[in-house]
Amino acid sequence: MSSTPESTVSSDQTFDAALRPGSWEDYIGQEQVKANVHIVLEAAKKRGDMPEHLLFYGPPGVGKTTLAHLIARTLGAPLKSTSGVAIERAGDLAAILTNLDPGTVLFIDEIHQLSHKIEELLYPALESGSLDLVLGKGPSARTVELSLPRFTLVGATTRVAQLSSPLRSRFGGGVYQLDFYTDEDIRDIIARSAGVLGLAPSEETIAGIAARSRATPRIANALLKRVRDFAQVHDRELSGTVCEDACALFGIDALGLTKDDRRYLETLAENFRGGPAGVRALAAALHEDAETVEHVYEPFLLRLGFIERTLRGRTLTARGREYLNR
Repeated sequence: MSSTPESTVSSDQTFDAALRPGSWEDYIGQEQVKANVHIVLEAAKKRGDMPEHLLFYGPPGVGKTTLAHLIARTLGAPLKSTSGVAIERAGDLAAILTNLDPGTVLFIDEIHQLSHKIEELLYPALESGSLDLVLGKGPSARTVELSLPRFTLVGATTRVAQLSSPLRSRFGGGVYQLDFYTDEDIRDIIARSAGVLGLAPSEETIAGIAARSRATPRIANALLKRVRDFAQVHDRELSGTVCEDACALFGIDALGLTKDDRRYLETLAENFRGGPAGVRALAAALHEDAETVEHVYEPFLLRLGFIERTLRGRTLTARGREYLNR
């Protein structure tokens, strides 16, 4: 019997959950962050208390959400997950905080999207375990202080600069940066994920996927599954050649750059003679908004050294020109 779309989605979700490391030993990379978080957690456990609040920041897909899950598992605590964009009103925050069980780990993804008003309500909740709400309007308005159960907030953001300084200062457990991964770590992650998926890729396949993963575990796992699908459809083994053929079809080159990345470089080279070009002018030429260009297109190109951000605008480097010529 052929699988239904519902069963396929369920299977994919099961695999995605399985690929998430379930222990600190399975969490590859970010050694300094893990060591610091381990100290915070173990010290809290010895005191018989909840750890102080923690904040993780870094590019998408480098393991911030996974750390929140591991922290909760280490503490033997329930995990409540939400996102900054989901908390729009004071009532939303009050509903979440007042319904927490004692000892809960509250994870807020993209916490920089909280409004300033919500941030201000959060300050006393993080410092003194209370929530101050204003009920009513005008002369009849009154302030009610609600006592909250003890909890630990784990925040995650891709744009730490957008968090206000007062909110950042409330994370007494530490503010930790998660960086891109080394090629060796990415290969280990792919090998582990392949084992979870029941695959036996060659070393050339693992190396080919790692080289194209943009130093990001989420991209590595997604590309592994796409190459697996390509091999299954064409009834071929997971070899280096299959990886090359699959990535050629996907439009992903040996450095992990996509057609959108190449379009950015070509536009900068041809339309602006290599720069300098302002981000808004580039965005208009690419038919994108400036925020997408700055936060989606540019980070990996900067990491490769293909472009530079200068006071006058974006410029194409000699390395970037060499890539286009090649």
